[in-house]
Amino acid sequence: MPDPSLPAGDRKALIRLLRHLLADGPARISAAGSGDEVELVGEHAPARRYSQVLLKKARSLGVIRQSQNRIAATPSARTFLRRALIALEEDEFQDQHRETVVETLAQDGVRQTVRRNLLESPLPGLARLKDRSGSTFFPPEAIEAGERLLADFARGQLQPRVTASWEPRLLSQPKGGAGGKAELADSAMAARLRFSRAVDAMGPDLSGVAMDVCCFEKGLEAVERDRQWPARSAKLMLRTALLTLARHYRPPSAAPRHRHWGAEGFRPDMKHP
Repeated sequence: MPDPSLPAGDRKALIRLLRHLLADGPARISAAGSGDEVELVGEHAPARRYSQVLLKKARSLGVIRQSQNRIAATPSARTFLRRALIALEEDEFQDQHRETVVETLAQDGVRQTVRRNLLESPLPGLARLKDRSGSTFFPPEAIEAGERLLADFARGQLQPRVTASWEPRLLSQPKGGAGGKAELADSAMAARLRFSRAVDAMGPDLSGVAMDVCCFEKGLEAVERDRQWPARSAKLMLRTALLTLARHYRPPSAAPRHRHWGAEGFRPDMKHP
């Protein structure tokens, strides 16, 4: 199987290497290479350059073998190449329907580059919607509130069991019962409680559309169709729901109380103007 850990550029280079060796036969390593690259020269083929890292990876995958300065494809190389071409074709097709960004992820103390599809969640797509004046239809605080709702939904492990009447079951099951609080980690239970409070803050008229879009990843048109709403009404309802949720997460600060300090014996003037 093609190695999914290989970046797209390295996968394409590996495909070129295998095509080279399978079509033209074994090649020898020329002394013309420089740095981390080597030059492979076939008997009836032009010289081609590949990185030392790529050759090392190909050897670890078992698709090439090296004897001194001679490199040849192994019997499994043809099957690997066929699967790699299919995987590459699928990736190129899917890239037409997703928007990826490159991010750095730290895992077990090791930083590595990963690609993230912004369209996996509907929220980044909603953030790009504009109103008639060209301004952002969903303010940043609304998108952030939707992301927080989705995060608590996932951490609370709610998706397999959520229905229209999930709230009573969430907090009323006895300890130790099937699906009860005893089976949940503290972090998951805390996420469920935060999610429950967020739903209560939005109210029954708004929480449904917020959960449909943010948690169940339904499109706005699907929400309108399922709820038999007029066109473009789901967008308005969702905006109201997320702004309500944003105020729940970040309530406005109370007005400061003014204090008056007086000297000893001071008495406030109680006369009305």
